[in-house]
Amino acid sequence: MTNEKPYRPNVGIALFNGDGRVLIGHRFKGDGPEIILPGLDWQMPQGGVDEGENLRDAAMRELWEETSVVSANYLGETDWLAYEFPPYDGPETHRLAKFRGQRQKWFALRFNGRDDEIDPLTPRNGQPAEFDAWRWERLDRVVDLVVPFRREVYRAVVQQFAGFAN
Repeated sequence: MTNEKPYRPNVGIALFNGDGRVLIGHRFKGDGPEIILPGLDWQMPQGGVDEGENLRDAAMRELWEETSVVSANYLGETDWLAYEFPPYDGPETHRLAKFRGQRQKWFALRFNGRDDEIDPLTPRNGQPAEFDAWRWERLDRVVDLVVPFRREVYRAVVQQFAGFAN
């Protein structure tokens, strides 16, 4: 049964600009159980944690892999949050098929670079691009732009990081 599978360790990044908006990326394809739905294909950067990797280091690595951003300062983090993948009937060999969902630690970071540093299309660390576009968005609007199975986690992130959006 799906609920007997473990959660995949994961980090999420709320990257705030000087205006208090967060960076979101437009996912242009699904990835196994990480489906996207029309009109609900935006999200903040996130990704898996390598065995033994420091979580803050994982957040910075994932941010760089998905956006090329390195100009960011730590603001805060959440407790562990989790979401479950929707039912998946794809190949059991998919790298995410062995997981029930993702267990995430979210990090709030302040972007101190320039917008031209942001490049989601160039693959880095041998990882394919996940986003084909990006924009700055109000934190309180992001919940309505993500797939439903992530919404509760995003609501918790919005609540915990609201003070950084000012």
